[in-house]
Amino acid sequence: MTFRSHMEIALSEARAAATRGEVPVGAVIVDASGAIVARAGNRTRELNDPTAHAEVLAIRDACAALGVERLPDHDLYVTLEPCPMCAAAISFARIRRLYYGAGDPKSGGVAQGARVYAHPQCHHTPEVYDGIASEDAAGILKSFFAERRG
Repeated sequence: MTFRSHMEIALSEARAAATRGEVPVGAVIVDASGAIVARAGNRTRELNDPTAHAEVLAIRDACAALGVERLPDHDLYVTLEPCPMCAAAISFARIRRLYYGAGDPKSGGVAQGARVYAHPQCHHTPEVYDGIASEDAAGILKSFFAERRG
């Protein structure tokens, strides 16, 4: 099977989150065949839920749709480096591969900050691929915050 990025769909979810006034992060979960199982954007403000990050919502939706608690044959595309909470959720869900766009020096939990997957207590580490459409993902975030400041 040839690799096909689903980051464009994650970017679309990020843009939709921005229009709702949410920090623009989008996520997509695909199965081994590349079929989309779940997609989500941040909804922390809308749901009054600090855990309603795009990755967590997509994992919840995928598990509910499939009737399972883990997603070992699934990949996650997300526009921003997951925070420590989301990195842990990805590990607990046993996601096979993580593809993310922009790095997050302030709140990242994969390559920056907590580096969740580097800890011996981490029971599962997905394959990690970063920088997928990073300029587009970073641009959406920069525009969102510039509008809030300006």
